[in-house]
Amino acid sequence: MKFNELLNRFFIWRATHVKEHHFLLVICFLVGILTALAAYALKSAIHFFQVFLTNNFSQESMNFSYLLFPIVGILIAGLYVRYVVKDDISHGVTKILFAISQRKSRIKPHNTYTSLIASSITIGFGGSVGAEAPIVLTGSAIGSNLGSFFRLEQRSLMILVGCGAAGAIAGIFKAPIAGILFVIEVLLLDLTMSSILPLLVTAVTATTVSYILNGMEAMFAFSQVEPFQLDRIPFVILLGIVCGFLSLYVVRSMSWCEGKFAKLPPWKRFILGGSMLSVLIFLFPPLYGEGYNTINTLLAGGDQFQSLTNESLFYNIESHWAIVLFLALVILFKVFATSATNGGGGTGGVFAPTLFLGCIVGFVFSYTLNQLGYTIYLPQENFALMGMAGVMTGVMHAPLTGCLGGFVWHHTDFRETQHLR
Repeated sequence: MKFNELLNRFFIWRATHVKEHHFLLVICFLVGILTALAAYALKSAIHFFQVFLTNNFSQESMNFSYLLFPIVGILIAGLYVRYVVKDDISHGVTKILFAISQRKSRIKPHNTYTSLIASSITIGFGGSVGAEAPIVLTGSAIGSNLGSFFRLEQRSLMILVGCGAAGAIAGIFKAPIAGILFVIEVLLLDLTMSSILPLLVTAVTATTVSYILNGMEAMFAFSQVEPFQLDRIPFVILLGIVCGFLSLYVVRSMSWCEGKFAKLPPWKRFILGGSMLSVLIFLFPPLYGEGYNTINTLLAGGDQFQSLTNESLFYNIESHWAIVLFLALVILFKVFATSATNGGGGTGGVFAPTLFLGCIVGFVFSYTLNQLGYTIYLPQENFALMGMAGVMTGVMHAPLTGCLGGFVWHHTDFRETQHLR
């Protein structure tokens, strides 16, 4: 008996014996597994490329390979998209929003894997972007195409698109709540009783599979070592204002850069983007890749932040203000590094760059005030964490995802609990 005939018999049996909303939960379970596997494959590929290329780099001097690797990554990714994919796979979240708004919820089958390949090459070779937008598009494509394969109704397809996005975020961050809130706030999926259960099934499944594959460690380890004090609230509010202005700078600068790149022919875009990116990474190595190593360094506390100047012109400079200047320049040029990556032909998102910028601005804000000595002590790790939530919220207009999501994707170790009572 042919496969198509068996498949048709299954569809007839399913339509007769299994209700649509019951079968939808089974598909959501499968989507959770597949999105977690996709997230694991993407993170593993990025890690492989980064370790392979930078494992032998000197920490005490500048590495001129930084001038080459980003250009090669953008070139390979750009050629892959232009001549193999032959479709625009950038702006993954925008494509999902378009699919939902059109009430069709149809995402092309190639999106289930093409973004993974292009973004892993881009980021692995140093592209200063994030992997979240590509994995979200991949997850939504998995949900859409799996639902289409099993001939589910249009409304179920729309839910599966959201479930794929939730599973992708949950799988990459091990944070089911962040995945669900992302779908509600960013993708604007209607929250009803018929949609919340499929989202929960997918997000929890993806998180569970991610824990099995990657272990119990959270992506960002954070230790709460300082008690909460009311007199720090004015500085928290001030940091929020700073994050708001930084978010405005990020959005407008990226839009301006994107417009400039769009006016250039493909090869000029590649030359300009690749040159900008390689020079910026050479001068400021923390701009290499997603920047999660920098985030973990700043959240670790102590004097580990001084290692961020390794491989740069600022290496072995012990001046506190030199470090502040270095990180301020990183904040300034991160936007251009991200724009150059995408504009030059790479594939990636802005989710990770917003976390990166927020962490640094929160650290610089508190570190600077502490060095001035005119205020109470501000715990730099805490303010770095709050900065991440602030900038991400400002850029994505998703306060719940920024606050609650930020809490759940960090492993928080509460110490000195006698001060917290």
